[in-house]
Amino acid sequence: MTAAPKKIAGIILAAGSGSRMGRTKQLLPFGKTTLLGQVIQHAKASRLHDIIVVLGHDADKICQTLDLSGTRVIRNTAYAKGQSTSLIKGLEIVSPVCDAAMFLLGDQPLVTATIINRLVDAFETSVAPIVIPYCNGIRGNPVIIARPLFSHLASLSADTGARVLFEAFKTSIRKVLFQDDAILVDVDTMADYERLISNR
Repeated sequence: MTAAPKKIAGIILAAGSGSRMGRTKQLLPFGKTTLLGQVIQHAKASRLHDIIVVLGHDADKICQTLDLSGTRVIRNTAYAKGQSTSLIKGLEIVSPVCDAAMFLLGDQPLVTATIINRLVDAFETSVAPIVIPYCNGIRGNPVIIARPLFSHLASLSADTGARVLFEAFKTSIRKVLFQDDAILVDVDTMADYERLISNR
C-alpha cells in the first residue's frame, strides 16, 4: 500500500520593511506582477498543500494591490524585531494536517514551482526533518522543516531565521543540489533589483 503524500504548508515571509531598499520591495514591479506577487504565483502553481503569507510593513497596501486568493494571510506586527518573528507567526496557522512547512522568502521571485516541487519530492522520499537547497556549495532558500521541529522554531529570537536550527540538527539535513542559482538570488537593495531585472 502506497503511503499518502506528505502535506507541506508554504509560509511566505514578506513582512519586512526593506530598509536597505528604501521602499516597499514586495511591490516592486516584476514581470506582470511584483516581486512578492511572483513568489505567490510560483507557490500556488506548486504542490504545496497550503500557502500562508506573512505580512507586516505596508500590509494594507500589499493586500489591496496583490491577488492573495488561494492563500491565507497573517499579519506580524512585531516584524521589526527580525525574521524569526515571521517564522513563528506563520507557524501559528499551519494546518494540523501538514507534516512540515516550507519557508519561502518574499523577495525570491526566481524560485519556481519546479524548484519548490523538487524540494517537496526530497522531503517525501527522505526521513530527514530538514531539507535545504544548495548551489555551488552555498545554502539557499526555500527550506523545509518537519513538524516535530516546530517547537524549536518557536523558541527562536531576533533576526536569526532558522540558522540556529540548522547547526543543532546538522546531521539530520537532506541537501538538495541545484545547478540553478535561483535559490540564492534575493533582493535586498536597489542594486539587487536592477541586476535582477537586467538579467531577465
